[in-house]
Amino acid sequence: MKAWRFYGFNDMRLDDVAMPQCRPYHVLAEVLCVQPSVTEVQLARGIRTLAYDHIKKRLETEAPVQLFGHEFCVRIVEVGEGVTRFRAGDRVAARAKLPCGNCPLCLSERSHLCRKGPIIGFQLPGCFAEFAVLPEIALVKVDDRISDNEAACLQSLSDSVAAVETAQIQLGDSVAIFGQGSMGLECLQVARSCGAGKLITVDVREEACRISKELGADEAINASACDPVQAIRDLTEGNGVDVVFECAGGSPKQGLSGTKSLMQAVGAVRSGGKIVGVSWFGQPLEVDVDLLRERSLRYLFPDISTVAHLEHTVRLVASGRVRLKPVITHVLNGIEAVAEAFEITANKAKCKAINPAQVVLRSKVS
Repeated sequence: MKAWRFYGFNDMRLDDVAMPQCRPYHVLAEVLCVQPSVTEVQLARGIRTLAYDHIKKRLETEAPVQLFGHEFCVRIVEVGEGVTRFRAGDRVAARAKLPCGNCPLCLSERSHLCRKGPIIGFQLPGCFAEFAVLPEIALVKVDDRISDNEAACLQSLSDSVAAVETAQIQLGDSVAIFGQGSMGLECLQVARSCGAGKLITVDVREEACRISKELGADEAINASACDPVQAIRDLTEGNGVDVVFECAGGSPKQGLSGTKSLMQAVGAVRSGGKIVGVSWFGQPLEVDVDLLRERSLRYLFPDISTVAHLEHTVRLVASGRVRLKPVITHVLNGIEAVAEAFEITANKAKCKAINPAQVVLRSKVS
């Protein structure tokens, strides 16, 4: 089969590789649709972010190696011995993070909380290939009302569901979301479904502000045209919002805000409010802890996304409570287009992309 392999940072090539063999408690699946995450794009370019040291070591010691591709929709073609929940023909998506099976959490029937296991696309081969072998434990069935393109977004959406759950939004809470890329728009819609009151979004791109209004924002602030902190305080009688989701931070090399949006989030939240940190920064940050303490702010990080979160994302999208089609702006065809998808995703602002660019490898009906 054909698969993309990495020979080093900034060096990905489409190779002919051996077809993977199905094994017990796994399925063999053909890839229907796959998209690179922003984190994967940064890592492919050697930009420091989540798992940078691990990927660097793999490239130095194992290259060429299949990497990335944890956001996908696939169709099962063969099930391994012991698989009971799926059969050939099922479309599935996956939770990327797997339990290790050996730690105290796994051994006490709390494996959904384990963080020691491998990650699809990082320690295990992902789906920038024509076929993939995937563990049954990671998979959920995709509802027929969900397209292949939408299904490729489910993994990211499950992380957004976990982020909103972490915030413990109370009925009527005012919410601001900094950054209206895919996860910011997902947090917007999930927060609305959880009973949030006034919803305020912030981005520096007019097209992102437009889409956020379309998907339910009460106010969409273009931070390139005004001070978003002052604008949020003006909209909340000077108090600030109850909850802020910070989804814009990260490397400016990828068009992200650095730490600016985090500092703005601190200014935009009310005293006693909550900031949920969704972004990955790739380096240590200086935080004014005394300011957080003086204002009784809570700086929270999302809980790990579980299969239960992923199953809930299926219900949200199938029922129409979360809409993904409006954010899918760039769809390419054929495995040869994966490198172009990385380029578009690396330059989302320039390309006017919202969601990462997607690559369709197979149609839903063969």
